[in-house]
Amino acid sequence: MTVFRSIVFQLYFALMSVVMNIAWLPALLGPPRWTQRGVELWGRLTLWGLRVICGLTYEVRGREHLSATPALYAGKHLAMWDTVVVPVLLRDVALVLKRQLLFIPFYGWYASKSGMIAVDRGAHAKALRSLIAQGKDRLAKGRSIAIFPEGTRKKLGAELDYKPGVAALYTQLGVACIPFALNSGVFWTGPLRKPGTIVIEFLAPIPPGLKRPAFMTELTTRVETATARLVAEAGTR
Repeated sequence: MTVFRSIVFQLYFALMSVVMNIAWLPALLGPPRWTQRGVELWGRLTLWGLRVICGLTYEVRGREHLSATPALYAGKHLAMWDTVVVPVLLRDVALVLKRQLLFIPFYGWYASKSGMIAVDRGAHAKALRSLIAQGKDRLAKGRSIAIFPEGTRKKLGAELDYKPGVAALYTQLGVACIPFALNSGVFWTGPLRKPGTIVIEFLAPIPPGLKRPAFMTELTTRVETATARLVAEAGTR
């Protein structure tokens, strides 16, 4: 049944995405917020499909830690689900993504127009300067920034690989960092979408001002500890 539901969802997801991509094209001629609303709607329709077709819902914990002012959000990336839900929960957030994604038709157009932060990871120092410059620009516009510090999806239990970009943003932007953990990798595995409840948990903010090594230790410890707890919790349900 899980395989069948996953196939049906993929068909729904593909059709819905095509319709959304075409229907929202006029938004590219308007202000960025029009495109941002389209990104959020696409995310909500995806989450609806997961709930109705696959029996996969989600729970948000730690809402009290969400910031009323622009902040830096940094968390684990275990499945595509993470990139779907973050713009829905953190409205108008500027998500840090790989520059190569901007060359994907439709997706890249919308990501660019909505003000996502694109970084060429192969550019090293230049990439960090660009990341900081774009981060300052988005903060000045009243937007929060979300980043997956490891730069790509990681399998459960994979070796940690936190990149320097998150520390550069934290030290240069002077805002609090709100870590988040999740267990999406338990339910979204390869082509399968298993029934259950994904949990995303926002953790207590890390105040600005820590030195880079102390910040990275604090962020890694909080995110990995909470992620391990949520993954273990999902296994006992």
